[in-house]
Amino acid sequence: MAIEVRPATEFADVATMVGPKKPTSNVCWCLSYRIPSKENLALSGPARGEKVAELMKQGPPGVLAYDGDVVVGWAAVHPRSDTSFATNRKIPHVDDADVWSVWCIRVRPGHRGAGISHALLAGAVDFARAEGAPAVEGYPLDNQGAKIDLTMAYVGTKSLFEKAGFTQAAETKSVLNGFPRVLMRLDLR
Repeated sequence: MAIEVRPATEFADVATMVGPKKPTSNVCWCLSYRIPSKENLALSGPARGEKVAELMKQGPPGVLAYDGDVVVGWAAVHPRSDTSFATNRKIPHVDDADVWSVWCIRVRPGHRGAGISHALLAGAVDFARAEGAPAVEGYPLDNQGAKIDLTMAYVGTKSLFEKAGFTQAAETKSVLNGFPRVLMRLDLR
C-alpha cells in the first residue's frame, strides 16, 4: 500500500472523512476548533457541510491520505490564529510565533493499523512547511500507552507526535477522555 498525502482540495473527499452518512445528521465536520463555539453550536445538518465548503474557498482546511484513488485519512491543520486554539484558556501559547495547529487525525475503518496516521501527521507538517509555518503544534493525549476510546483518539497520542519528531513544549490544563493533553511542537526553521 502506497499512501499519498496531499492538501484537502476536494470537498467530496473531505465529506467522506468528516461528514455524515446522512446529510441531515449533525456531526463535527472538524469545525469545533476551526470556528467560534457559538457559530459551531448554531450550525446544524447540511449547514455544517456548507460551512466547510465556504472555508475551503480560503484554502485547504487540512490534508487527506489516499490509497490509490480512495481517500483513507484526514488531518486538520491550519494556522493557530484561525482556530479556537488562538484563545483557548486551557492550552497555552509557548511564544508569539505564527504556528500552525494539528487537531484532528482520522483514518477510515478498514484502513487502521497500517501507519496512515503517521503519514497524515507527516503530510500535515509538510503542508504547513510549504505554506511558510515556522512551527507546527499538536495537542494530543498523554495516555502513556493506555487504551483510548476510539471516538476520543482524534487528537492523536503523545507517542504519535514524538515519532514524528515533535517534542513536548508545555503541559496544558486540557483533559480529554480522562487523559491529559500536552502541547507538542515541531520547529520548522
